[in-house]
Amino acid sequence: MKKGKTKIVATLGPATSSYETIKKLINAGTSMFRLNTSHGTADDHLGYLENIRKASSDAGCYIPVMVDLQGPKIRVGNLPDSVKIKKGQTVILQHGEYEKESDIIPVDYAGIAEDVKSGDKILLDDGKVGLRVTSVSDNIVYTEVIYGDEIRPRKGINLPGATASLDAVTDRDKNFIEFAVKNKVDYIAQSFVREARDVIYAKACIKMAGGDIPIIAKIEKPQAVQNLDEIIDEADGIMVARGDLGIEMSPAEVPIIQKEIIAKTIKQRKVCIVATQMLESMIEKPIPTRAEASDIANAIMDGTDAVMLSGETAMGKYPVEAVTMMREIADNTEKCEFCLSNLNLDINEHYELSPQAIANAAVKMAQDLHAKAILAFSHTGYTPRLLAKLRPSVPVIAISDQEKTCRKLNLYWGITPSHKEWDTVLDTNILKEIDKYIFENTSFKKDERIIIIGSIPKLITGRTNFIRVHRIGAENEQNKKCG
Repeated sequence: MKKGKTKIVATLGPATSSYETIKKLINAGTSMFRLNTSHGTADDHLGYLENIRKASSDAGCYIPVMVDLQGPKIRVGNLPDSVKIKKGQTVILQHGEYEKESDIIPVDYAGIAEDVKSGDKILLDDGKVGLRVTSVSDNIVYTEVIYGDEIRPRKGINLPGATASLDAVTDRDKNFIEFAVKNKVDYIAQSFVREARDVIYAKACIKMAGGDIPIIAKIEKPQAVQNLDEIIDEADGIMVARGDLGIEMSPAEVPIIQKEIIAKTIKQRKVCIVATQMLESMIEKPIPTRAEASDIANAIMDGTDAVMLSGETAMGKYPVEAVTMMREIADNTEKCEFCLSNLNLDINEHYELSPQAIANAAVKMAQDLHAKAILAFSHTGYTPRLLAKLRPSVPVIAISDQEKTCRKLNLYWGITPSHKEWDTVLDTNILKEIDKYIFENTSFKKDERIIIIGSIPKLITGRTNFIRVHRIGAENEQNKKCG
């Protein structure tokens, strides 16, 4: 499996549903898989999940899975065929699942006539079709075509500045939350978050289903940008979902907004994913454009933990090649002087003071002593997550007694997780085990230094409260001398 500091999220779909393809994606460098519940049934996604777990087990790595909720996404109903349109034509929209009359387009959102008014724009199919509302009467919306050639069934609809009547978590979402809890999924992505209470409500739904799954809040609405700070506070991570964001706001604004979101997410020590159309051309072609390569590199230089592929791996012709290319771009970017490195973030009162201070110290010591790595013992993954936000110039090896912690940590920048049952005091025997692990799993050499952090008396329970400089192989050498 190809590893790098920047993590890669791959969306599964018809092009990548088989065990064999999933294993190829892992070997190419995939760090986490996304199940997009906007498409497919629960049975479809269960099949994907089973193949992911088998493939990751066979590959000997910890691959997390994220269930991405559809959220309050508005879509065209089930038309029998695409409807051809032209500029200036009148198009009539009405709530419904199926076409009732040949001149009316069904929309699966009951509140559409309440949320729009004359003069509003309605965008369909990722902005490929633009309509302007001319009037609203008897729950029917009359529009004029601004641009576009056809309206296709089940394509998304955006109402910029509207959708106030939509629920934060739909009934379909609740069903997939139950699916995620039942199948012990690692992350849930919440779509179309508008404010912090949307995340709070989603957390309550997860708790009611009997789970405790971290939420990645997707920023794809203008309201979310306005309420960003409070959303980051409530969420466990953030996704810059540029597709809908670039439709509801000017595309010219998105690059700066992306940088602001990443910077604020780093400051709050939360995980960050940048998504949508990163290698869009590779859906049809085996190589990307130079603009796409620059897009990925810029997101990495800004400090994102992960970059995500959507249609490229879900339905594209070159899914494995797309992951391979993204891995190559990421690896090359990580070597450049513009990447964030060895940060020293201010101690944040919202987090435990001791782990933050020790994480800062570990990064500084690794830099000053030219250590080869930081080895962090963690039960929950708390301290390794702090380390990831500091962007250490050396690898972070996270040792946990929990496999679920290892999977979750595999999404974070620069973290290599490993499951070990080393729940004991830091004595000579454990140091020997550490040396053995280092020699077997890394290219580090005898007498090189690593920084070890954890807790005493238990290494992987309790609060992080110690830091140690360890010379690889020193304990074995000392024992020979004593013998």
